[in-house]
Amino acid sequence: MNTTPASGPVAPIVVGTDCSESARRAVLFALREAQLRGVGVRAVCAYGGGHTEPPGTALTGWRTSGEPSPHLQDAVARDVTDSIEELRQQVGEPYVEVEVRCDRGRPAQVLLDASQDASLLVVGTRGAGLWGRLTLGSTSTEIVHHAHVPVVVVPPPPEGAAG
Repeated sequence: MNTTPASGPVAPIVVGTDCSESARRAVLFALREAQLRGVGVRAVCAYGGGHTEPPGTALTGWRTSGEPSPHLQDAVARDVTDSIEELRQQVGEPYVEVEVRCDRGRPAQVLLDASQDASLLVVGTRGAGLWGRLTLGSTSTEIVHHAHVPVVVVPPPPEGAAG
């Protein structure tokens, strides 16, 4: 009888990012966890799924119809890739392989779709003010309730702590 586990593709860690400070904290967590597990990271950014532009995107990326311009995905992907590379350097070796995906849609649904084959889904939460410390944001809440993989919600730093 063979007791050696079957080897196959190792499921990545999926992390949501929008280049915000809370997302950067989530990416750092995902990169460090991926180092420990020896897996890759899939960094996912959603754009164009609401009535406001994504963080870090100029208003010029939006048409007057409310639809994102054709170049928005490229601009968002470039911003996310630059941010991820900076964080990879900060975490150091062994460097984790990172796949960057920028998909159009609501953030929670994009992340749930991207995590179908994942081993873990990581998101940040802004946690602004008293209510933010007591509750999760709408994206985090939806993910926690609907994910089919384990979820980590990286909290904001305690008030007064350096980010």
